[in-house]
Amino acid sequence: MVVTICIGSSCHLKGSRKIVERFNELIRENSVEDKISLNGSFCIGECVRGVCVKVDGELHSVSPETADEFFEKEILGSL
Repeated sequence: MVVTICIGSSCHLKGSRKIVERFNELIRENSVEDKISLNGSFCIGECVRGVCVKVDGELHSVSPETADEFFEKEILGSL
């Protein structure tokens, strides 16, 4: 599974760094390092939706507050 987090200016200001850090923690905690490729990308072009996260090409809007729930449902739930 490929997970791409926008780290462009708008998403950075909305907390993309915190999401990257939390997803890295959750990937380790759930021992799914071999199943998930976590990537960063500059502007995805949906700044109003940010923080933009693509999971296998499907765009989602995530905030630091919803990162754990999103990871559980959309990432672990799709493995």
